[in-house]
Amino acid sequence: MSEQTAIEKSLSKQDYEELAEFRYLLRKFLRFSEEEAWALGVTPQHHQALLAIHGYPGRDFVTIGELAERLQIKHNAAVGLVDRLVTDNLAERRHTGNDRRQVHVTLTQHGTDLLLKLSAVHREELQRSGPELFRQLERLVNVHRYQ
Repeated sequence: MSEQTAIEKSLSKQDYEELAEFRYLLRKFLRFSEEEAWALGVTPQHHQALLAIHGYPGRDFVTIGELAERLQIKHNAAVGLVDRLVTDNLAERRHTGNDRRQVHVTLTQHGTDLLLKLSAVHREELQRSGPELFRQLERLVNVHRYQ
C-alpha cells in the first residue's frame, strides 16, 4: 500500500474537521485583507504586489519574473499588473544597465504610504487572530506525530 493511500484511508471525521477549520480561519483572514485593500482603493492583487515588491528578501525591488513567482501568476500577467501599478502611481519601472529588457520594479512614495497603512492593520489583525490560526496549524502539523 502506498503512503498516500495509507494516509487517505487513515483520515477521520476529526481530520476533515481540523482541515476545514484551518481553511475557514485562513479564509477569514484573506477576506479581512481583501476588504482592507478595497477600503483604501486598491485591489487585493495590487496589495499583494506592493507587499511582494517591498518585502522581497534583501532588497526593495523585484524583477517582473520574481514578482510573477511571488504572486504565482504568469509572466505576462505580472507585466500587466505592473502596468496598472505604474498607471496608479503605486510603482515604477527602472531599467538596469544597457539591457532595456531587464527592469526593476520599485514602489513610489504613494505605494509605500499605502502599503504602510495596509501592513499596520494587517499586523493588528494577525495579533488578534494569529494565535488561533497558529494553534489550528499546529494541530494539523502534529496530528499524527503522537499517534
